[in-house]
Amino acid sequence: MTQTTSSSPDLQLNAVPTPAQGKNGAHSTAATPATNRTIKMETNDLQLFYGQKQALKGISTRLAANSITALIGPSGCGKSTFLRCLNRMNDLIENVRIEGEVTLEGQNVYAKGVDVVELRQRVGMVFQKPNPFPMSIFDNIAYGPRLHGIKRKSELEEIVETGLKGAALWEEVKDDLKKSALALSGGQQQRLCIARTLATQPDVILMDEPCSALDPISTLKIEELMRELKERFTIVIVTHNMQQAARCSDETGFFLLGDLVEMDASSKIFTDPTDKRTEDYITGRFG
Repeated sequence: MTQTTSSSPDLQLNAVPTPAQGKNGAHSTAATPATNRTIKMETNDLQLFYGQKQALKGISTRLAANSITALIGPSGCGKSTFLRCLNRMNDLIENVRIEGEVTLEGQNVYAKGVDVVELRQRVGMVFQKPNPFPMSIFDNIAYGPRLHGIKRKSELEEIVETGLKGAALWEEVKDDLKKSALALSGGQQQRLCIARTLATQPDVILMDEPCSALDPISTLKIEELMRELKERFTIVIVTHNMQQAARCSDETGFFLLGDLVEMDASSKIFTDPTDKRTEDYITGRFG
């Protein structure tokens, strides 16, 4: 796999982001309201190819810190592919080529020398289906910190409690931490996976259809949790549920055939979109 690289060997925490300038005017940062806010991540002319097939077509946008950005669009339009570019999960797929830049606090995550394990610690992922490890609730949360060298029991206990509280699960499981995580309900398992992500102290949380396998009550809890978490984290969520995007997100981006048609404040996207294709999609004329 080939990627464009920058001269900076390491991710730096306090770098100043530079404006992204996509070659397609529709993708310019002027279309993204996050330009007037602190920027956490940015893409600049991001293109992705599966062999000869182009899946992302020059995506340039900015993701604001301490906000929820929803990505909507029909199946196969590129939104999950875009999400996986943000923490290099597409590296795990054969015959993928990526061009352009993805920056985290101004540093290109595809630069030579970037520690991908550290990147995925800072940009965590919650997947479509809950995927708890076949071990205890405690060990699920402690798994990441242990990988990063934390061994002291008291420190791990504090991390586990903090993570479970952050995922609004502590009160439900605090007396059953030795219980298998697989015994939890689907909604609890998904919140456990969020707690597991929080335990590594990320800057950004990516969520790929996190509620698609859940019942309405569990979905509501996850949505409430997201709104609480954005006070401390930057969240990017892929969802087919447009009501969910409208309820939860600050900005929404509409993807179609590998193109980011538009991204704007969610209130505008769902009431007065600029592009007719966006209007047609959210009103159910296609998709």
